[in-house]
Amino acid sequence: MTNPEQNSADYKLQSRAILIALLFPTMAIILDGSMFGVALPTIRDDFAIPPDTVAWLTIAFTLPFMMLMPLYGRLGDQLGKKRLVVLGVSILCIGSFIVLTANNLTMLFVGRVIQGIGSSGISPLSLAILSQRFSVEERGNALATWNAVAPATNIFAPSIAGFLTDNLGWRTIFLPVLLMGIFAYVIVQWKIPQAENKPNWTLLKSFDWTGVLLLAGTIIFLVFYLSSRPITGVEPFRDFRFFAGFILFLISFVIWEKRHPDPLIDLKILRVDGFAPASLGSGFRMAMMRGISFLIPLYLADVYDLSALKTGLIISVHSLSLLIFIRVGGRLADEWPNRKLIILGLAIQMAVMGYFALLPANLPLFSVVLGVILHGLGAGLSLAAQHRTALRNIADDKTGLAAGVYSMTRFSGSMLAVSTAGVILQSGQAMGFSDIVGYQLTYGFLVIAGGLGILATLQLRRNF
Repeated sequence: MTNPEQNSADYKLQSRAILIALLFPTMAIILDGSMFGVALPTIRDDFAIPPDTVAWLTIAFTLPFMMLMPLYGRLGDQLGKKRLVVLGVSILCIGSFIVLTANNLTMLFVGRVIQGIGSSGISPLSLAILSQRFSVEERGNALATWNAVAPATNIFAPSIAGFLTDNLGWRTIFLPVLLMGIFAYVIVQWKIPQAENKPNWTLLKSFDWTGVLLLAGTIIFLVFYLSSRPITGVEPFRDFRFFAGFILFLISFVIWEKRHPDPLIDLKILRVDGFAPASLGSGFRMAMMRGISFLIPLYLADVYDLSALKTGLIISVHSLSLLIFIRVGGRLADEWPNRKLIILGLAIQMAVMGYFALLPANLPLFSVVLGVILHGLGAGLSLAAQHRTALRNIADDKTGLAAGVYSMTRFSGSMLAVSTAGVILQSGQAMGFSDIVGYQLTYGFLVIAGGLGILATLQLRRNF
């Protein structure tokens, strides 16, 4: 964002305060995801549900979380990004209270959906605020600092989650999330200034709500097609009603957005130099990230019979590795060609997925720890570079929209990986495969995701 006072001491001091304030709503989301992942095997056993239904406990959060990102981003450009962050944190707190008090599987699903709705705007709006606030020369380091809150939180959160799950029950993991959400609400209100321009409330009357519904339908039908058994009882990839719905909504969405005078997603943004390849690459990066956050807790419980606390400690090791290399990647993103840095990070992640796909069940636990450390290295190196590349050529008045679309693409990779992983694990059980074979097949699928991420990144110009 161009600002004549950008080099002043007061401006830089306020920028640091904004950066610090935005760490806390992000921390609330990370606490939720990290602690829920550690408790997932216990929740699975408590409700006696199969792997593809277990995946839906994650999808229930991720689907609205990912689906509503363009909406938050688009509204944030017009109504004020801070205002939308505060709204999102408030909804997250409501959802966290519901899951904290849930006494059945239905209420757990409902709470997870509401948590996802609230969390949806926090990531893209924070990314947009920081991209506007910091110059191109400082942006990589600022984004790395913001992203570092995730692994920093994950150093202690999984262990706490494991202790709470083993000793007080899985529902108690949501109490820290609720408390952090309340704190985040207070500090965002306190430290982030409201935009000087008055919000354009008239936008709500003419807003592209039809586009919102068409986009939602497209995503929902696709996910239902990939994991249909918990919904209709039809095996995955065989309920072609969902596939037909996906195609119908997708075509309708594209036609509608092209004709609408003020669309939810201006499809021209896909032609901005570097935006589409960086977004796709980030989606495949996030797909492989799910190899750790979703699969590893289940893998450790099923193959190594670890308690929640021990599982949490191993996840913490991954987070420490990720934290170190996010900081390294942030500095390198301001100095190295981002294209090369992204490809290097994706290649390391892909190699780790292949390592887990070949890992037999009888090796010492250290072999798993080594894999998660190496994955943290690869995932950390590419993160800031992908953020920086995607938003590099975006105009200031489009940062909310661009960050929303970029974030939606990122987390769509995560959601589709979870749904597909659940299907592969369930299919492996149905065919009589051992647990380790089911996990090996799932990691093999993620190797393909890594290769596609590299292919997408190769579409960037060499001087990126």
